[in-house]
Parts: sequence; C-alpha cells; structure tokens
Amino acid sequence: MSASAYASGLEKSAANHVPLTPLGFLDRTADVYPQRTAIIHGAVRQSWAETRERCYRLASALVKLGVQAGDTVSIIAPNTPAMLEAHFGVPLSGAVLNAINCRLDAQGVAFILRHGECKVLLVDREFAPLVAGALQGMDHPPRLIDINDHLAPDGGAIGETDYESLLASGDPAFAGCWPSDEWSPIALNYTSGTTGDPKGVVPSHRGTYLMSMLQMTNWALPRAPVYLWTLPMFHANGWCFTWAITAAAGTHVCLRKVNAENVFSAIAQHGVDHFCAAPIVLAGIANTPETERPKLPRRVRILTAGSPPPAAVLEAVGAMGFDVEHVFGITEVSGTPVSCAWQDDWMALPSEQQARMKARQGVRAAGLENLQVANAETLEPVPADGVAAGELLFRGNTVMMGYLKNPAATAAAFEGGWFHTGDVAVVHPDGYLQITDRSKDIIISGGENISSVEVEEVLYRHASVLYAAVVAQPDAKWGEVPCAFVELKRDAAPVLEADVIVFCRERLAHFKCPRRVVFGELPKTATGKIQKFVLREQVGSRSAITSLNQVRN
Repeated sequence: MSASAYASGLEKSAANHVPLTPLGFLDRTADVYPQRTAIIHGAVRQSWAETRERCYRLASALVKLGVQAGDTVSIIAPNTPAMLEAHFGVPLSGAVLNAINCRLDAQGVAFILRHGECKVLLVDREFAPLVAGALQGMDHPPRLIDINDHLAPDGGAIGETDYESLLASGDPAFAGCWPSDEWSPIALNYTSGTTGDPKGVVPSHRGTYLMSMLQMTNWALPRAPVYLWTLPMFHANGWCFTWAITAAAGTHVCLRKVNAENVFSAIAQHGVDHFCAAPIVLAGIANTPETERPKLPRRVRILTAGSPPPAAVLEAVGAMGFDVEHVFGITEVSGTPVSCAWQDDWMALPSEQQARMKARQGVRAAGLENLQVANAETLEPVPADGVAAGELLFRGNTVMMGYLKNPAATAAAFEGGWFHTGDVAVVHPDGYLQITDRSKDIIISGGENISSVEVEEVLYRHASVLYAAVVAQPDAKWGEVPCAFVELKRDAAPVLEADVIVFCRERLAHFKCPRRVVFGELPKTATGKIQKFVLREQVGSRSAITSLNQVRN
C-alpha cells in the first residue's frame, strides 16, 4: 500500500501554526479601533489605544521587577480598569494571572498567596486591611503594589509603590512575552473551597482563547457591545468575557458595587446593552419597586448562570424587557459552554411555561466537544426521561489543564476521560438537560431523594420571598428533612413559618416540604451565590458530600 500523499511536506511552520492565546485580541482591536472607548469607569474614559499602552507598560514593569515566565502575579480588586488591564498585562509579562476573590477572609487570601506562590500582588486600596491581615506570619510575602482607584474608599497604603507609578516605569514599546506553547497556563483561579481548602484551577492559553470565541458565537455578540461588569472578573476570568468583549471591540463598563440601582443607572448613562449576572442579581432587579424601575431605553441582553435560576425570576425580568438567556458553566471549563438554546415553537407557550423551559441548563454550545449525564462510575448515560438522575460530565478543549499541585484531585476529576462536575442532572425527552442539585445538596429523607432546587422553585413563587435556599436538617426519624432559609422582600407583609409551609404543601408532595423555615438575610458569595455551606453548618447538616450512588439509590 502506498503512503498517503498527505504524509509529508505539510508540516507546521511559523507561517501556518501560531499558539492560540486571547492576548492577541488586544492588539487587533487597538489597531483597528484605536480611538473607540475601551473602558468606562465613573468619570474615566479610556480608548483602546490607551488601554493597549497601559497593558504593555504593566507587562514591561513586571519584568523589570523580576517577574519571570511561570511566576504568579495576583490581584485583589473589584471590577475596575486595573483588573481588566491585568488580564492582558500580567500574561504578557510571561506570568500567570491569579485574580483573587475580594470577598474572602484574610485566612483564605493567605492560603491562595502561599499555595499559588505569588511573587507580586496588586491591591486595590479598599482591600489593604484584608491583605495586611493575610500577610501576617507569611515567610515569603509577595511584593505589593497599591491600586488607588478613584472610586475606592480609603483603605491605606501598604505597597512599595502604586499602580500608576508602576505603569509609568514600564516601556510602552515592550514586545510582550508571548507563549511558545498554547498548552501553557494563563491564569490560576481558585474554587470556593466550601468543603475544604480551595483548589487552584489552571486554564491554558488555548482553552481561554477557545472559550472566548465560544462566548462570542454562542451569545452571538454584535460588533462593539457595551458590556456592564456585574459578573466579577475574578470569577473564572469573568467567564472569559474580559477577553471576548475585547475581541468584539466592545466597551467595558466597570462597576465596583453591583445592585439594581447601579445597573439601571449604567444602562441609562452609558448605553449598556449586555451583561452577565447570577440569578440572585436578577432577583434583585426583578424585585425593584416599580417607582424605582426606569423603562429600558434599549434592548438589554443578559446571560445568567450560577445556581439554577427560579422560573419566576426569569419570567419577571423578561416581563421588564430584558432578554435573558440561561447558560451553565463551572470554573474548571473557564466559562459557560452549555446554554438553553431557544426553540422557535416555544414562543407559542404561555409566559410561565416559557420561563420554565428557559430555566433548564440546555445543550452544549458548538465549541464544547461533548457532554453527557451519566452514572459517575460506569459512565452509562441516563435515559432521556426527565427523571433518571446522573452526574453532568464534560469533555472538550476548554476544560482546565488541571488543579495546581494536586494530582490526586486532577486524576479524580478526569476519571474515565471525562471531567466530573459534581452536578446532578436529568435529561428531558427533547435532549435538554436540567440540573436538579449539586451532589452535596441532595436531601435524602427516609430513603427518598429531595431536590433542594425543586423546593426553592416553589418558595420563589411566594409573593413575599426575595431569596430562598433549602438545605438538609438532621432528623431523628427520617435521617434528614428540608429546612428553608428565606429572605423576604423589603416591603413584604409579615409572613409566618406556618404560612410558608402551607404554601409549599399546596404545591409539593408533603415529604418534600420544609419542616422548618428560618427568616433573615442569606449569606452570599461575591458572585451572588447563596452560601449553602454556611446554612448547613447552622442546622448541623452532614458534612460528608452525598455520593452519586446514594443519589441514585
């Protein structure tokens, strides 16, 4: 048999093979649209030409500080220009960007700085006291740079210099340290660590490039979107929209404090037409009193992800004129490669039913190679009956390189050639998947599995409920029973525990209904997720994560 004609003479070369990286989006946009507004932050307006110069100055200045390829450079800041610039400037220095959750306590920040071996830390002045506490007792503290954001409250100075002085020391003509291999780390993002120390997720230049392109195509971003930063950039690099909006030559509208009032203000003042938000942020928007709710001046598109969004919230926000699309992702895949792709025939359904369809996580995007809902051990797919539960598994090029310095956790996550998300889901007859719970949130009462998400959906239908969360409470007879934590709307009429339980019993099987209702403000993460681990601690829930075998049996 003769050798294939394609077997030789078609090798990779500098002309036809360039390592994939999202860093190149900056140069392209600055070359084509140098005077277009790149960043809006309070009174600050910054062009793409200025933004590129600042990013390369940052890269150059870090190299002058002694930062080498593969070093970790961290930043603690809200959604500000410095945080966005770090997404280009830090990796352009050859370093790995570690954007740290600014809502963590000092102990949590200290763990990340030590585990990630941070060499330089950029600190927004609001969080100077937090960092000072984290550095106490640290044998090899990083070099500190103060970020004096003009909208930040005064938190003092702890750095050897400030961010603007650092940039002034950099060379705007610096060429950048580009990756020679696309399978190189670009960032270090830590999981929430709600069941132990957080794990360091390492995405590659290749993976984040592909996720950025996926976000542009799956959401069908237009040219020059005006994007509001309600999603924290430290959360999986803002689902890669830090790079995707740049590739689309859009405008980044920064927002230090996320609330409904500031969102409506940004839409009115800056022409915002896109933003991402957790369901809890949508709930705040949906429950804005009509007297404080301005009419939308334009179509505004929203991507929502995080905890499964209540259908009632999706319906309410949609009625206000927002175009909401539901997606799903996880830090380990750098963004949201699953979305509830809209079907034209759903338009004929009543609005409540449309919202229920939209509340499903949906199907894989074109840029995700494969997913399935299956038995976590046998990898046997569950039937598409909307009832049989399994674990959601991913396979694709946007999946992380692995967990930093944790080969055991990496091997467990990739067991069987799939990334194991830990999310329990069902597949409906039309092929759309729906997450019913995290494996650790399933409530097993008297041998019956209860989905906390299902109970929360009912609670959100109550006219007085703003936020709701359901966790397992130990019970002498049943093993555990549902306990509901409820945060009421600010103008809500008084509600009694018995009222909420009766409301649920009218809409759920009785064994699924809360046996106890606790009223008060719910603890939330910076990304708007309700911290169920805090609630579980309050009621003494089991500490061990429910195995998927238990979920199925």
